[in-house]
Amino acid sequence: MSTRAENSIEDQSLALRSDLHIARKVWHTVTGLVGLSIYNQLQLSSNEMGKYLLILAVVALALELLRLKVPRINEVFLIFMKPFVRESERNSLTGFPFYALGISLSLLMFEEKIAVLSALFLIFSDPISSLFGILYGKDKIIGNKSLQGAIAGFVVCYSLTFLYGSYFYRPGVDLILFSFIAGVIGSLSELCSVIVDDNLAIPVLSGLGLTLINYIIPIF
Repeated sequence: MSTRAENSIEDQSLALRSDLHIARKVWHTVTGLVGLSIYNQLQLSSNEMGKYLLILAVVALALELLRLKVPRINEVFLIFMKPFVRESERNSLTGFPFYALGISLSLLMFEEKIAVLSALFLIFSDPISSLFGILYGKDKIIGNKSLQGAIAGFVVCYSLTFLYGSYFYRPGVDLILFSFIAGVIGSLSELCSVIVDDNLAIPVLSGLGLTLINYIIPIF
């Protein structure tokens, strides 16, 4: 790596994980909603969409490895993606390959309605949990995860499950109970991101948990 390239890349000031980083959170949500919109508009099967996203994940990973290996490509990448990239991702993988991989595995592994719901958990719960954790997260649970962020995640996942489930099942005690357990599952899956990237952990672990409770309380 040339000294000029090193200096140019290092001059790019990037957000820290502890920053609010609103642009990244909006990007996270919009990207997911656009993907779901394409899925709906093209009327693809969950298996087809899962395969396309798996290909996208592999391509994204290859491009990430390339930009990390070639300083000039990394420099251009950081210029254009500066509003959405964290300092920790300057010389390491961003979350996008894991984002595509997580949703693709969910679509390939789980029943369609559950896979879509787990994707919604990732799209909405992840950024909102992070936002509340940064703003109000005084009580740390594990790593940088806070009780306040976990509660926000629970509320979001509970609400998403209840609203989404109401389209397929008449609201009642069963749906409320299912939604409550789903909220706990979504919140816990987000906490697991201290071990595995949250873009992978949330849709896969949530999908697994939702599948298990759906056997007991059949909503989807």
